[in-house]
Order: sequence, then C-alpha cells, then structure tokens
Amino acid sequence: MTEQAQTTDARTPKVNLLGLTQAELEDFFARIGEKRFRAAQVLKWIHQQGVADFDAMTNISKDLRGKLSRLAEVRAPEVLQQLDSADGTRKFLIRVSGGNAIETVFIPDGERGTLCVSSQVGCSLDCSFCATGKQGFNRDLTAAEIIGQVWIAAKSFGQLGSAGVRKITNVVMMGMGEPLLNFDNVVAAMNLMLHDNCYGLSKRRVTLSTSGVVPALDRLGEYTDVCLAISLHAPNDELRNQLVPINRKYPIAMLLASARRYIEGLPDNHRKITIEYTLIDGVNDRPHHARELAELLKDVPVKINLIPFNPFSQSDYRRVSDGALRRFQNLLIQAGFTTTVRTTRGDDIDAACGQLAGSVNDRTRRSERYRDARNGAQQRVQPEPVRFVAGR
Repeated sequence: MTEQAQTTDARTPKVNLLGLTQAELEDFFARIGEKRFRAAQVLKWIHQQGVADFDAMTNISKDLRGKLSRLAEVRAPEVLQQLDSADGTRKFLIRVSGGNAIETVFIPDGERGTLCVSSQVGCSLDCSFCATGKQGFNRDLTAAEIIGQVWIAAKSFGQLGSAGVRKITNVVMMGMGEPLLNFDNVVAAMNLMLHDNCYGLSKRRVTLSTSGVVPALDRLGEYTDVCLAISLHAPNDELRNQLVPINRKYPIAMLLASARRYIEGLPDNHRKITIEYTLIDGVNDRPHHARELAELLKDVPVKINLIPFNPFSQSDYRRVSDGALRRFQNLLIQAGFTTTVRTTRGDDIDAACGQLAGSVNDRTRRSERYRDARNGAQQRVQPEPVRFVAGR
C-alpha cells in the first residue's frame, strides 16, 4: 500500500483519496461499510472532473457524502507560483511538507503537450550536470503528491470536466528525483495516469526515466508497461562515473542488459528504449564519443534523444555548440540510429531540462557543501588588491 486507507476519527487525520489506486479506494469503502463500486465513481469525480468537494459528487447519496466529509479529503499540494514562458512552457512551483517545494513543467509541442513530473524532493544521485542534484535530497513524494502534479496542471488548463479539451497528452517521469528510488509511489501514480477511470493515458504516452537503479528496473515490468528512458549521457563507464555517479554501482553493461529485459518483457514487441544524452561542451560531445556511443548501442533497440546542456548557476559546464551538436547527431544517424534533438524550452523561466531546482530542505547537506566549495573557489581566484604607496 502506498498510502494507507484507513478509517478515521477526531484524533486521526483524514484519508487523502487523491493518491489512492482503485484497489486501495475499494478497500477504503469496504472498511467504512460501503460498496466497493463507489471507488470507480469517486475516481472519476476526482481525476476526470477535478472535483475535491464531496458535496459536489452528485451521483452518490447525501449520507455517504457526509461520511466522506468526516473521514476523507481530496487534498492536492499547494501551488506557490505558476510561471508561463514566452514559448508556451508552463512551470509550477509546488509546496510540499517539510518546508520543501518541487517543480513541475508542461511543454507544448504542436498537438502534443508533455508534463514533466517530479518524484522526489531533491535527488540523492548527484549527477554533475543537473541542478536538482545540487539541491541535495529530503524525501520521496507520496503518490498523492505525484499524481497531484498532473491534477494541478490539468486543472490549470481547464482539461478536467465534461467539456475539457485534453492539453496533457503525455507524461514523463523526468522531473526532480530518481523515480525508481520511489518505486511504490511512482508505480501507483503512473497506474492512475493510465487508468480508464482517471486520465486514460496510453502506455505509450507515459515514460519513466531512470539513471540506472538496476534492481528496481528489474522489478518494473511486474507492475507496469510504460515506456522507458535511460539517462545515459556517456558512451563509456569512465566518463559516466564522473557524470552519473550511480554508474559506479550499476555500470553501463548491467544497466543496458536490465533495460533490454524490461523492453523484451512488454506485451508489444515494437517499442524501443529512449537513450537520453546531454551534450556538454568539451566533455562528451566530440566525434569519438558519438562513434563510441554508436558501437555501444549497435545491438540494443533504442532511439536517441540528444539534449543540449542547459546552464545553471551552480555549474561551470557550457552548452554544446550548434556545430558540435549537429555533427554528433549526423554521426549517429549515419550509424543507423533514429536521433532527435530536444529543443530547449522554457529556459527564460528556468524550466529547461536539467534546470529544475525547487526548494529543498536538504537532509544530506550536499547543497551546503557545494555552496562552500564554490565560495571557496571564488575567493581563491580573487585578484590581489592593488596597494598604493605614498610618494610613488
């Protein structure tokens, strides 16, 4: 159970129904002496109509509405700020408990609208090119906090309700955090995204991105069949150890083998793994890196998504040049790979890939160490003050 559904009284908090799966909601209704079929009705009210007030759920009895008001609630996280980019990107800063805030981003692209959803407050993996990793880590998000991001974004576009037009066509678990380190809550939330009584998204329109938590990836196929993206960013272990430290525990060969097992276990056998590769000037963007990447992936069913590095204040990395980006892409295309470039969107509101930071009450003190190290480096390179001596 991702969030215990239990009866309550005046001394215990109300049960938040927002993150409960249909099975959990059926169990909740059974425990309070109600029919299990009420779960489907309430799911539709919450996730399809966007209703949080039980009194507005008109196809359930007045007595049951009163009971739900006493025992339960539909509580989404609080939106602290909504920022809209000139290119149509929308970013939400969302408050969660513990003095923390997370970020969620909606990216429009023609008829497609993709919501990038966070799974943790901060991230423990500390990838060197990612702003979230520099914030440190506080905790996992609950299922209600994960699906609540979809609920908030859908409501902001007027998508929920009988006349709503679907703006969110795709969801990617690529926001703050490593999804597979919050396995149960992420799986529960993704299954709500897919459920016909909720958002009804196709399994081909929900993607989980992982940096390589192999034991959890090996379990994933038992619980869901969403699309898979691998946050790779390097063609060899030596370089990936520097960029993605979890590689020291689960190296590339182990990760790709696990990803292949997941894809091969899906009921449809035409899907490919998306390889995410952030190009950083002078680090992993040279022609020999492209050729090495092509050799590494030659027998793996993949498509490759190249992501120009998006600068942020705590990093000294530089964005790849346009020439190096196109050269890298062309080498992969010539090697036979479907290779796309992720267009930078929302950088005027710090919503581009790798820039999500939020506000993390860092339990790891990593953010403090980064600040201290950066401040110390800046102090060491300060020029000596010019001293003027009288009479000269």
